[in-house]
Amino acid sequence: MANAREIRDRMRSIQDTMKITNAMYMISSSKLRRAKKALANTEPYFYTLQSTMSRILRHLPEMHSEYFRDPNAVIDENTIRRAYVVVTADKGMAGAYNHNVIKIAEEATHTGENENHNKLFVVGEVGRRYFETKNIPVDIDFKYTAQNPNMNRARYIAEQVTELFVSGELDEVYIIYTKMINSLNVQAECHQLLPLEQEQISVHRDRKYYDQVAFLPSPDEVFEHIVPNYVAGFVYGALVESYCSEHNARMTAMQTATNAAKDMLNQLTIDYNRARQSAITQEITEVIAGAKAQKKKTD
Repeated sequence: MANAREIRDRMRSIQDTMKITNAMYMISSSKLRRAKKALANTEPYFYTLQSTMSRILRHLPEMHSEYFRDPNAVIDENTIRRAYVVVTADKGMAGAYNHNVIKIAEEATHTGENENHNKLFVVGEVGRRYFETKNIPVDIDFKYTAQNPNMNRARYIAEQVTELFVSGELDEVYIIYTKMINSLNVQAECHQLLPLEQEQISVHRDRKYYDQVAFLPSPDEVFEHIVPNYVAGFVYGALVESYCSEHNARMTAMQTATNAAKDMLNQLTIDYNRARQSAITQEITEVIAGAKAQKKKTD
């Protein structure tokens, strides 16, 4: 058994660690509240865009756009060019948050015969370092985007992938992020950004139906103008949801670490009391033994 001084030093070390984990918990809690508020403030605007796109398609179901897949195109799974925007964190200590996203990214980019046609766009330092360690080439690294996501960064990402898609360099664009279902459940998922699918646009369809709708200067131009904003809005929502999920996971990890530290302190307190009692008992025994020896010597 360790002596009382060693146990006391270890207890002080654990208490210092608890201060760090508690501080990280409070910081993540504050950032999580701000991110949720920012997402709630911007959702109505992008839901309105989605509703407008749905209304256009409802009135003009045969309309074609460069953002939709060509219905006459022949898709060859062996040569299709895909890009994956992978959203990770800039630092760890967030449980399995980064691992779940990276696992989906690896499975998506390294399956099938067209593996060499896939492109990897990474958001977050953790993802960049992981793929660099695995010697997996990263085509675009969006630095400093995972922390404090904003619309400017989301628009920049959306512009990059949209230009590549419209120019014909990419056939499909996906975003891999962590969706926050509620405060207890998060889920990493892969969502198709481009080409657009009418089914996904109709998720938040406006329930009001209008007999006469006018789109100026034309429905095609209105649609072409809305889509880039819609893509940017989805990217922003994915960044914010990932940011919320990251801090939610970090809060859980820090709370677990704090609880484990408390359990260790309770056990160390018992060990410390035993060691201290043992030392006191030994001192008393030595004093008594010395007194008896002195008495015998006197006699």
